[in-house]
Amino acid sequence: MRFLDVGQGDAVLVRSPEGKTMLVDGGRSTTRMKELLQTYGVSKVDLMVATHADSDHITGLITAAQEANPTLFVNNGLAGTTKTWERLVAALRADGTTFQKASNQIVNLGSVRVHVLAPPAGMGDDQNDNSVGVRLEFGRFGALMTGDSETPETRAWLAEDRPEARGPVQVYKSIHHGAANGDNQAWLDAVKPETVTISVGPNNYGHPTRAALDLYAKNGVKVYRTDEQGTVTFTGSADGSYKVTTEK
Repeated sequence: MRFLDVGQGDAVLVRSPEGKTMLVDGGRSTTRMKELLQTYGVSKVDLMVATHADSDHITGLITAAQEANPTLFVNNGLAGTTKTWERLVAALRADGTTFQKASNQIVNLGSVRVHVLAPPAGMGDDQNDNSVGVRLEFGRFGALMTGDSETPETRAWLAEDRPEARGPVQVYKSIHHGAANGDNQAWLDAVKPETVTISVGPNNYGHPTRAALDLYAKNGVKVYRTDEQGTVTFTGSADGSYKVTTEK
């Protein structure tokens, strides 16, 4: 699985041993996504997930829809209100892609099992707190990513006692690019990550925050950052072991 260097945004590419492909979010640039699809030889996406409809997560998905003919598209069910969202929907419909609202379903990508973690009830219309979670398992290797979830959503997932929201996992994506309102101690206690990757680029938000970095350090979690190391790739094995390579 690759945490793609898309600047200030999220995009995670997963390829199973059988060659099945999942793309979770797509960053904010169609041009950059086209480059990345070519670099990594992606001509088909079997599962596309938009964790939520913010532009730094879905803009690059437009290119992926046009270039890689997704079979299944999963999102939080909240209609976006931007032209970017409209362009994404139009591109997916032109491909004949199947649309599904996240509903705690399981999608098998060959030997990789993908658990879709639906947003909890009662989150209102806030896109961040309706982020879709994605937990993947390949034998004893596990990873978790939850878009831009904030404390109300992660607290609700723990209250629901969703097993997909509990670790340990070897690979974890920092919530909301390392924002102060993302990861917290109760959530990390549940997830128990070995590593965390912060998908971030130049920004005016202060991401990643010192509070987030201190939290990871306190918990002994190894940190990777796409702004410093470029695309971060984890090659997982069914026995739970993995290798990490970085672009820089």
